[in-house]
Amino acid sequence: MTAPFATAALVILLLMCGFFLLAQIRKDNSIADIAYGLLFVAAAWSVALRWGAGHPRAGILLFMVTVWGVRLGVHQFFRKRGKGEDFRYRKWREEWGSTFLVRSFLQVFMLQGFVILVVSSPVIAGIARPGASLGWLDLTGFLVWLSGFFFEAVGDWQLAVFKRDPANKGRIMTTGLWRYSRHPNYFGEAFLWWGVYLVALGSPGAWWTIISPLAIDFLLLKVSGIPMLEKRYEKNPEFEDYKKRTNPLVPWFPKY
Repeated sequence: MTAPFATAALVILLLMCGFFLLAQIRKDNSIADIAYGLLFVAAAWSVALRWGAGHPRAGILLFMVTVWGVRLGVHQFFRKRGKGEDFRYRKWREEWGSTFLVRSFLQVFMLQGFVILVVSSPVIAGIARPGASLGWLDLTGFLVWLSGFFFEAVGDWQLAVFKRDPANKGRIMTTGLWRYSRHPNYFGEAFLWWGVYLVALGSPGAWWTIISPLAIDFLLLKVSGIPMLEKRYEKNPEFEDYKKRTNPLVPWFPKY
């Protein structure tokens, strides 16, 4: 099982080095956001082409990660188009000073590459060693993934439409899926990886890949997801009111 992971790791490393060089040429480390989803796809297909055996479970996992990763990459591309470096990366550029180049390589691109490898673990395991025939767990996992994909894709789309309207500049999105969760797209991201994990459980010994959805949950709840984004809106009266009545992640009816 180590060889498929080595294949995925090598592909991720080479592509991340390429994106790092492009980011330095363009002076924009937020290119890493575009690379994120696409590298999941590249890693999965590299394993499938080298180690896959054409099992239906492998096909389902490839489909899920490809649809998710390509949509996310395209979304990030259009979200960034015509704009400069994202505020998070600009902040680090200012704070890191003379160590910026090294820290960019290690803390942005290599760290993200490691996260991609960890989160991809159920996909890699399920493709390389798909196990027995499909069962109810595969159907359950696919439906969980589909639900998560809906929340992420629709949440992103609703927010993009909201931000395109000049009248909404500086406003907080509180309608659509955003009425029930402050981060429906993040909820979708977290939920869909639990679906991927359930499908991968058909692979012998793949139980340990639970580190994938757990890692996503931890990052979104405690590190680079909700905390970093909401810090930007601290002391914003509209956001503080929205925060009091709306769940941070799991969609639920607003509190009045």
